[in-house]
Amino acid sequence: MDDQSGQPSSTAQPPSSRLHPRPQLTRERWDDLCGVWRFAHDDGDRGLQERWFERPDVFDQDITVPYPPESRASGLRATGYHPVVWYCRSVSLGPQEEGGRVLLHFGAVDYRARVWINGQLVAEHEGGHTPFTADITGALQGSGPQVIVVRAEDDPHDLAQPRGKQDWERQPHSIWYHRTTGIWQPVWLEYVPQTFIAGLRWTPDVEHGRLGLHIRLNRTPDQPLRVRVRLSLRGARLADDTYTLDGRELTRELVLHRMQFKDERSDILWSPGRPNLIDVQLTLLDEDRVVDEVGSYVGMRTVGVRDGRFQLNGSAYYLRLVLAQNYWPESHLAAPDEAALRREVELVKALGFNGIRIHQKVEDPRFLYWCDVLGLMVWGEMANAYIFTPEAQYRLTREWQDVLLRDYNHPCIVTWVPVNESWGVPNLEGDRAQRAFVRGLYHLTAALDPTRPVIGNDGWEVVEGDILGVHDYALDGDTLRERYGSAEALEHTLQAVQPARRNFYLAGHHRKGEPVMLTEFGGLSHAPGDAEHWWGYGTLPDTQALLQSYEDLLNAVLDSPVIAGFCYTQLTDTEQETNGLLRADRTPKLDPAQIRAVTTRVSKAVQHDVIAEIHALADERQRARLRAQQALEDE
Repeated sequence: MDDQSGQPSSTAQPPSSRLHPRPQLTRERWDDLCGVWRFAHDDGDRGLQERWFERPDVFDQDITVPYPPESRASGLRATGYHPVVWYCRSVSLGPQEEGGRVLLHFGAVDYRARVWINGQLVAEHEGGHTPFTADITGALQGSGPQVIVVRAEDDPHDLAQPRGKQDWERQPHSIWYHRTTGIWQPVWLEYVPQTFIAGLRWTPDVEHGRLGLHIRLNRTPDQPLRVRVRLSLRGARLADDTYTLDGRELTRELVLHRMQFKDERSDILWSPGRPNLIDVQLTLLDEDRVVDEVGSYVGMRTVGVRDGRFQLNGSAYYLRLVLAQNYWPESHLAAPDEAALRREVELVKALGFNGIRIHQKVEDPRFLYWCDVLGLMVWGEMANAYIFTPEAQYRLTREWQDVLLRDYNHPCIVTWVPVNESWGVPNLEGDRAQRAFVRGLYHLTAALDPTRPVIGNDGWEVVEGDILGVHDYALDGDTLRERYGSAEALEHTLQAVQPARRNFYLAGHHRKGEPVMLTEFGGLSHAPGDAEHWWGYGTLPDTQALLQSYEDLLNAVLDSPVIAGFCYTQLTDTEQETNGLLRADRTPKLDPAQIRAVTTRVSKAVQHDVIAEIHALADERQRARLRAQQALEDE
């Protein structure tokens, strides 16, 4: 990919004008169910008793799915307290093969959902940020329209729900935003055979030039099947292997011969400067008959920590992240459209950042797809609860496991953050149970995904983690230089200064050479003269002062020999938070080229990473020219 043009190195998608809502496992046959549905509030919670799932007459409003009813994009803008909502839609199904199944998929429904087809309950799910699927085949009636009804329950005062930055008050205040109730990610139908590929897991082994594959079917087949796996990179074949599948699951390692030669690895490895993606086609076979066929993709790369530095593909790499709420004024946590997801990635890269920390939100898989394709690293973070109870622990742990399962395959994700700033564990220092919970989340995450670094609690009060994330909203570069200008200053700051007025280390934690990163800083607000209210960590009078302060802070961080990366707060203005580099409508406050020049300055901690990216980009452009020349000669 050309890093400046934003052209992907691989589509990893079947030819279509629509981006598949689940880009890591695609089929050509699917029906988009986003659009206008019937809708009803159920403030008295009477719907179950009155059997609204059998009563189309109660749906007295229209809503545009997948936008939350609190948003303008939904057509409702119902921002009051509505803890229970109902949706209804009739759909006509496409042709189905004999013995095939029909699946109904929900990207995310906040918070607790029940789904009926033609009055028959087909699914129940709890967790507002993770997908679920219903096999609706047995509930279908005849060949006419089928009626889908969804009930969503989202109590705004239940602080034990993992809710992230959704406000419990009627209107947004401080750093919290409008609630997101009900359906807020795509809904779609998928047509599958009786036995089909239900799950894929890719694990790169760069050191040995291999790719781990785990396939899971929806059921144990009646007789042994075969699966053919074809890998290609920019049209060139990397592997074409066939395996016998005796049971429901299959685990294999594919040898990538081009990975055996280190000089050629850069043509295959994934990085922000060169986001190479391997296209995958998997075909499930019964003898020579095609049973099922899916598309996928994989990025070969390694991430880790060593010697106080973050490592990408075995080399020290400096992280230049920006904090992103991924919240839009008209549609809230849901993206306004597919194009907005790609545009968000392009904006981040245009400002010179190589990564993004998605804050207190589990993002749409289509956004992660564009991070994979265009080359943007992601810190995956869980939306936290606000109180510490057994129910809150159970809910967060269960949903976090679903997040890890859903997003394991995305090469863009390079770090996991289950807890931010002690949210949901408010007495972490004084409560042994809360410390055990954070430590348990760290170890659970590392056990389910040993391929990525994990931060148990980001910001302060370190219990366990592979990276030490510090939140420090000092308003001038001199203060940051005083705190992080040397190894001695850093240790003094972490031990004694307490930048956020919270202890950084908790009793019993010992440094093990973890990288230290400034994972929140900045927060500079430019308040326009006609603004009624705004919020930021520091307010500046005009855009010129904003640029000067941004440069002052970034230079101080980049001059530190001991800070291994940063995350600037933040990408966009969001509701009353006006501390973005971009306005809420995504227009820039400052010249993006000026921001990029500051952001991409070489750091003293890892001085070679920018140069290496430039060389990689130049090499890729040269190879692209040679490929184009060869193609012309072949013609």
